[in-house]
Amino acid sequence: MNQVILLPERSLPAIVSAAGERAGIRFLEFFAANIRNPHTRRAYSRAVSDFLGWCGAAGVRSIGDVQPLHVASWIELQTRELSAPTAKQRLAALRHLFDWLVTGQVVPVNPAASVRGPAHVVKRGKTPVLEPDEARALLDSIDTSTMVGLRDRALIGLMVYSFARVGAALGMKVEDVFTQNRRLWVRLREKGGKPHAMPCHHNLEAYLHAYLDGAGLLGDPKGPLFRTIGRGTSFLTTTPLPQANAHAMIRRRAAAAGIDTLVGNHSFRATGITAYLKNGGTLEKAAAMANHASTRTTQLYDRRHDEMSLDEVERIVI
Repeated sequence: MNQVILLPERSLPAIVSAAGERAGIRFLEFFAANIRNPHTRRAYSRAVSDFLGWCGAAGVRSIGDVQPLHVASWIELQTRELSAPTAKQRLAALRHLFDWLVTGQVVPVNPAASVRGPAHVVKRGKTPVLEPDEARALLDSIDTSTMVGLRDRALIGLMVYSFARVGAALGMKVEDVFTQNRRLWVRLREKGGKPHAMPCHHNLEAYLHAYLDGAGLLGDPKGPLFRTIGRGTSFLTTTPLPQANAHAMIRRRAAAAGIDTLVGNHSFRATGITAYLKNGGTLEKAAAMANHASTRTTQLYDRRHDEMSLDEVERIVI
């Protein structure tokens, strides 16, 4: 008979253990079964751990004794030390956890449900964006006579031309690049594991063909598309390229191309969306291509107003 292997009791926060074995199991299930995204799991785990540690120091003996006042007091402390979005995310972590505990009949009510988070309205994103000629210069500056150059150009091109998040790009398998209706397509798995497929821009099609053919990856359809380079060699490994490595590569490539903008992994998503909208694309189509649930999210990546602001500033002739 299959047995469920529980973590040692000491691995649970003390106020969770004090509520009994059922509470401990339900608590662990929240992170293991209810949250699929590893980044969300990591952020929620940190927030919950900090809150329960604070509760323990405040004299709360069991998770069933947590009251709205405890949650409100802790969130108030968070707003003094952290940004409003971070405080709101931490409150969301507590709401989801206690909702899970309520449905599991561990606690009677959700003490975080009535607590309001800090006000935070975002109308413009902060992600650094490149001008189209800068993005073009960056792509053209990459030496594609090497395997790493072919890989890097394909990865950056994928994020620019398909609006892909870096996590979705790095999670692709070789088979996620496929031909349909005589055109190359890419299949991405965005937030929440949602599948999203779209045809390739002709430049991206050329980049992917060059990379796949040059790296000889077509014989390994289940393997990762973007891989690390073996230490001391110029050959690809079977290890997926980590996100931190991709970020370091992007900074290195931008510096080599003489670009001063402090770009990050998300910059190319914003760059592609802005370029698309400047060339007559619609916000609704951009949202669909970016796999956004709402056009309000897409608007955060639209930096066309930056140019208007700059033009107006230059009218100050002194």
